[in-house]
Amino acid sequence: MLEAVRAVVPPFTAETLPAIRSGMSSGPPGAPAPDLTAGGLVTVEDRVVPGPAGEPDVTVLILRPATASGPVAGIYHIHSGGMVTGDRRSQVDALLPYVAEGRAVVVSVEYRLAPEHPDPAPVEDCYAGLVWTAENAAELDIDPHRLMILGASSGGGLAAGTALLARDRDFPALSHQVLICPMLDDRLQTHSSRMLDGDGTWDRNDNLFGWTALLGDRRGGPDVSPYAAPARATDLGGLPRTYIDCGSAESFRDEAIDYATRLSQAGVLVDLHLWGGGCHGYEVLARHSAIARASLATRDEFIRRVLES
Repeated sequence: MLEAVRAVVPPFTAETLPAIRSGMSSGPPGAPAPDLTAGGLVTVEDRVVPGPAGEPDVTVLILRPATASGPVAGIYHIHSGGMVTGDRRSQVDALLPYVAEGRAVVVSVEYRLAPEHPDPAPVEDCYAGLVWTAENAAELDIDPHRLMILGASSGGGLAAGTALLARDRDFPALSHQVLICPMLDDRLQTHSSRMLDGDGTWDRNDNLFGWTALLGDRRGGPDVSPYAAPARATDLGGLPRTYIDCGSAESFRDEAIDYATRLSQAGVLVDLHLWGGGCHGYEVLARHSAIARASLATRDEFIRRVLES
């Protein structure tokens, strides 16, 4: 799998970024685009909603059960892409079963990307979309008391940062956050952030590129907000119950473990899963593998418990 990925995805640089963006938007070569309607069980809507004050509007993708079933849980999805690529449709098909079964409404946000739009644009866009979702919960058929935020990789970091904003701005109340191999720390001082050099997926060089695109010269310095790099937050109290999972052979391992530990010490209920041998994105890139099947089943069981509560 790693050999196949390296053959089509070059290292992230300013020169390769346009091609990487184009490749990610078109999907794997020869693979059909996912049917977001799930054969007619899901309604699909793109809507433009208010962005941050004084900034452009934000587009969200809304996936709803085709057959109304009363207020259901809401999943607010933030896509991956290293802060520099991806869109509101990226990996959102993984959440389709919950919508098709009438268990959830999914809202996936299209945030502005770095380096064209550096911090705080991405996290503020994510927060604006979350506020709109909560304020329009009745129209969306979402139970406002069951609103989960979910993201993977950079989307996991942005989900954590958005959850901090929601806590500090006293709106909206989140019931859970699901952080999948989250990108949390711009300082690149942990062992795992340095251990991969030309190895695996999203190595130290890609990680440096993504964080520098987001933060510029501020990366690693004292003037970085915890909303941009949640590992910098000193107070993690009052955050929602948290699910974190991560592979052991990836750049974000140590920061994910540390964040889970500090959340737990702050009194937050935490489910932490570290999957031995997992590289970054293994459960997407090698879904057939035993480790991917085990981790996806564990995550699915947690999400289903939340949706049924």
